[in-house]
Amino acid sequence: MTETRETTHFGEQTVALEDKQGLVDKVFHDVADRYDLMNDLMSVGVHRLWKDAMVAELAPPKAGSRPYHVLDMAGGTGDIGERIVNASLGYADVIVSDINTNMLRVGAERAKSWRYPGQVRFQEANAEELPFESNSFDAYTIAFGIRNVPRIQKALHEAHRVLKRGGRILVLEFSQADVPGFDAVYKFYSDQFIPPMGKVVTGDAQPYQYFIESIRKFPKPTEFSAMIAQAGFKRVKHQSFTGNIATLFSGWKL
Repeated sequence: MTETRETTHFGEQTVALEDKQGLVDKVFHDVADRYDLMNDLMSVGVHRLWKDAMVAELAPPKAGSRPYHVLDMAGGTGDIGERIVNASLGYADVIVSDINTNMLRVGAERAKSWRYPGQVRFQEANAEELPFESNSFDAYTIAFGIRNVPRIQKALHEAHRVLKRGGRILVLEFSQADVPGFDAVYKFYSDQFIPPMGKVVTGDAQPYQYFIESIRKFPKPTEFSAMIAQAGFKRVKHQSFTGNIATLFSGWKL
């Protein structure tokens, strides 16, 4: 009897579920050193505003009777972690975690010049099987990384597990533009400009073809909000940015 293997998508390709993580790892390993530069070029710098809005929504405290612990998942290069620590004036303690060691290498090197380098540490981890104790973080953040996780629902359940009661999840992710007229322009730009730009900057267009395809496969905001609620989070909401190019999701562990 032939065994049926569980499958998922890797961009437009259908792959075995257990193979996706390795394929994603290679994508990010290959572009790690130019990852943030490409984000600036692809979004014309607007991704910085989206990330600023994410941290503003989190509003990390600047003082308190106990440390404020944050897990920034898929945060390799550390740009979210740095923002959180700066917004807290060094009060927050952030673990920047990623499954890709090359992305973490880039982030750890950059952190040496940050304003509060001692408040951020980098640790390799799989979002589906976090090596952290239950009820240990005040906040869990993930920016433009959840769509690359093979078992997204499992990762959301893990986020819920490691958060303290009263803790918060914030997910920033790409969506599909839904403003009439603008959606067609955005699709044309994505298809015709981003992969060639990636080839010029990083020497390889394939990772950026995957990025585009993975965005189109990601659930719509209402669907993903339902997945967050299914993981046990309450008061789930989402807000869209720039014609729905990106969406910020949030929820609470109550």
